[in-house]
Amino acid sequence: MRTAARLRYHQDHPLDGAGFERLGGTAGGALGTCRLVPPLAVRLAVHQDPAVRERLAENPRLDPAAIVVLAEDEDGQIRHVVALRADVTEEQRAAIPLAFDPSDGRPMVLPWVADLHDDPMAMRRLAASSHPHIRSSVARARHLPQDVVERLARDEDRVVRRLFLAESCEDAPPDMLLEVWHWWDGSPGFPGRPRTHPDFPRAGLLRFATDLNPRLRRLALDDPQSTPELVEEFSRDAAEEVRQDVAQDPRLAPSTAVRLLADPDSSVWAFAARNPALPQDVVLRLLQDPETADAAAGNPALPVPVMRRMVNLLERTRRECDRSCLNRPHAPTPHQHSSHGWQLLAGPPAEPRTRVRAA
Repeated sequence: MRTAARLRYHQDHPLDGAGFERLGGTAGGALGTCRLVPPLAVRLAVHQDPAVRERLAENPRLDPAAIVVLAEDEDGQIRHVVALRADVTEEQRAAIPLAFDPSDGRPMVLPWVADLHDDPMAMRRLAASSHPHIRSSVARARHLPQDVVERLARDEDRVVRRLFLAESCEDAPPDMLLEVWHWWDGSPGFPGRPRTHPDFPRAGLLRFATDLNPRLRRLALDDPQSTPELVEEFSRDAAEEVRQDVAQDPRLAPSTAVRLLADPDSSVWAFAARNPALPQDVVLRLLQDPETADAAAGNPALPVPVMRRMVNLLERTRRECDRSCLNRPHAPTPHQHSSHGWQLLAGPPAEPRTRVRAA
């Protein structure tokens, strides 16, 4: 407790060399958190251990003189850390040689840039930064001034101008969103973007219905003028990704939904099993098969009484699992119990799986 209190105290009150050693020296927590007196900070900035210098470079209370030294460090990773500090001027940042491949991964957003997302002047200033990671963090803002959007849409870095801006910014240009869809369909944090972006252009997408690229053919389904006939045509498309979209389309004909249950692509038939166009009796038959029960359990066309019985089954199996797991570390999970139990809710045992799916 005394050490923790001292570390907190020296976040505001300068820590000298003797105090630094009492707090563990380079092995202690003071290196990356405390406000160090300038001579000590500069001395540590030329420490022989790169790990010490990197932790020092991450210290948000570091003296400017030490920052200047670390900005010229021979270790590229240390210079990179310095370049992303909030207290480095853009002139200083531009003078620090970049030591990373811009195509490599980068942080989703720098916290200190995110704190400024609602400040138009800060966004204008940072959008002109020499560092791609800074500009990427600006592009993650939900809303940006129009001039900033236009600047980032022309950015020399593809990740900035297309990926981050297309995923995060509600003001991203529609033509850029369409262009990004040619090669990107969203990260885990932004699934479906840019196609699900509110400003993604919908009108005129029918022109892609015969495109050789299946990614572009999929867009034809989003055109307001597209028809159920196109959905039926695409249900026989050679590309799995096109059939996957069809299997989720609300315009899917019941007979086509049943046919797609026999699709060789597992995602296609699973989506078809969840489509509310699927006849109710077929959904109930799918519940009888452990291999298709989970997908069918997500179909909103299930009768309400069956849904209620499923909820009750989940509650009961969860309680049973909680009790059994105390004595059996490898006992089945509630999900494993329920996926085999749905068939008890839907009637007599099913026929073989292929016949149930294709019926």
